[in-house]
Amino acid sequence: MPVTLDRREGPYGEVALRRRDDHFEIIANGTFLMDTSDGRSERLLVDAALQALRDAGPARAVGAPHRPGAAGRPSVLIGGLGVGFSLAHAAADPAWGRIAVVEREQAIIDWHREGPLAALSASALADPRTVLVHADLVSYLHDPRVPDTYDALCLDIDNGPDWTVTEGNDGLYTPSGLAACARRLDPGGVLAVWSARPSRDFEESLRNAGFHGVRTEEIPVARGVPDVVHLAVRPA
Repeated sequence: MPVTLDRREGPYGEVALRRRDDHFEIIANGTFLMDTSDGRSERLLVDAALQALRDAGPARAVGAPHRPGAAGRPSVLIGGLGVGFSLAHAAADPAWGRIAVVEREQAIIDWHREGPLAALSASALADPRTVLVHADLVSYLHDPRVPDTYDALCLDIDNGPDWTVTEGNDGLYTPSGLAACARRLDPGGVLAVWSARPSRDFEESLRNAGFHGVRTEEIPVARGVPDVVHLAVRPA
């Protein structure tokens, strides 16, 4: 049986941290969000974005000037701190430069800074390339006061475009939300979106929003439909 370690009410509803055997689970508004049992999906999210950047290498030399990360390495925005797998994996790879993480739940930030999840993320948060931003991702992407752009956006704030955790998140997958993602990407930059199941509708939305190279990578799971990462490239 799972044991609830912390439960908090915030501006977006309830978020809870549970321990089940040797693993931790994050529950948002009663919906399972993610746990520490595997992490393949979160790591693939980051690796697939980096590989897509490498694949698009020649095209990235065309068009507007590119803003690289630290020491000429690509920059990445990770949407959602979650259990920290994506951040830890990015920070463990010297190929990445600037690493920004946007997390809206203060509880999740606290669990990583001084709680049970610190063991997974402490070194990554201490990495000089890492910047942790306490903000709602959708609002951050739309905020005209934020000048930053990135080579890659790795977004994992829901169970997928068709299965949002809170109502406000669905704006991320609309034409205006995808346009905001494109504005945060440098020319030739990559958008990577994790999902618990494939979505042909979302693939079509990406194409309609002007993204190129739209494709879906599957991550096998023990049972049921594979997890996926939706990938798309902003034209150079």
